[in-house]
Amino acid sequence: MTTEIKHIVFDIGKVLIHYDPHLPFARLIPDETERNWFFANICTHDWNIEQDRGRTWEEAEALLIAAHPGREEHIRAFRKYWHEMVPHAYDDSVAILEGLIAEGRDVTMLTNFASDTFREAQERFPFLKLPRGVTVSGDVGLIKPDAAIYESHTKSFGLDPKATIFIDDAPVNVEGARTFGWNAVLFSGADKLRSDLAAYGLKV
Repeated sequence: MTTEIKHIVFDIGKVLIHYDPHLPFARLIPDETERNWFFANICTHDWNIEQDRGRTWEEAEALLIAAHPGREEHIRAFRKYWHEMVPHAYDDSVAILEGLIAEGRDVTMLTNFASDTFREAQERFPFLKLPRGVTVSGDVGLIKPDAAIYESHTKSFGLDPKATIFIDDAPVNVEGARTFGWNAVLFSGADKLRSDLAAYGLKV
């Protein structure tokens, strides 16, 4: 690589901590077909991402309950049991994050996350307080892969885009970062991440 990497930016969900909304709902809606229908038609990905963009849970729940009054309990359960959707950290990924920080590297985080659930996650997973800082989509009203969120993070933390590497589990977010001008790698596991970082001269 031609440019030395000076800034490492981590995504959080499915990179540092596990996330799966089916975990509590397997108990709440045991029938898999019905559960998949519920996520495809009521508490959808597109509905949830608006909380990541800054919409309050109160607004989000009211919108769905008005349209599906018979599903109020399940709709409210999404936020109520959110903590069960993030049951554990990926220790091997966290070790990489902590190793980079211990070496004195500049580590920040950029995440699509609702403001309140992110603060809850920080209390449950204290390593989320270790990096120099974080851009939370729900705080800034922007979401990946919008170019504006990469620009916001770059300006907030004084990054040199060419000297920045971003780690995310979603191909669309990796592509968005590259289009903006960052280096970026797709996360699929800690071993692959170590080899990807080594290719950029970062050995942990």
